[in-house]
Amino acid sequence: MYKIIGTDGREYGPIGAEEIRRWLAVNRVNAQTLVQAEGSPGWKPLGTFPELISETGNVPPAIAPPPQSIASRASNKVAAGICGILLGGFGVHKFILGYNAAGGIMLAVSLCSIFLTCVLWPAYFVIHIIGLIEGIIYLTKSDGEFVRIYVDGRKEWF
Repeated sequence: MYKIIGTDGREYGPIGAEEIRRWLAVNRVNAQTLVQAEGSPGWKPLGTFPELISETGNVPPAIAPPPQSIASRASNKVAAGICGILLGGFGVHKFILGYNAAGGIMLAVSLCSIFLTCVLWPAYFVIHIIGLIEGIIYLTKSDGEFVRIYVDGRKEWF
């Protein structure tokens, strides 16, 4: 009997060798799937258990997706920058980059300040200035710097 670590990081098992072979046949597990044999203290890749892969032959390693170029990862930079300059107060540039919470905050502040003009009119100008500044910042960054800070680093504000 064996235990495995699924792609979701959870432990499954005990599972018999036949079940693991069936999973191999339908690509539910692969050679890199971590397996622990019953009574064994450590986890090892499935590919190191010849008794599990012998009947199905060699199991090829999992294929990693090709790395994306910096330019393709920065494809939203111009759209986010222009929307930040023109529609920044409504958070459109945040939604383009996938920052839904930050975009929602900007949209809520803008809409509330429009409907409650007598009380919140300064917030309307402040939130639009923030959008304008962020749009300019996005457009002045190089693609590599934009990806590092806003795509990989997930920096939501400025």
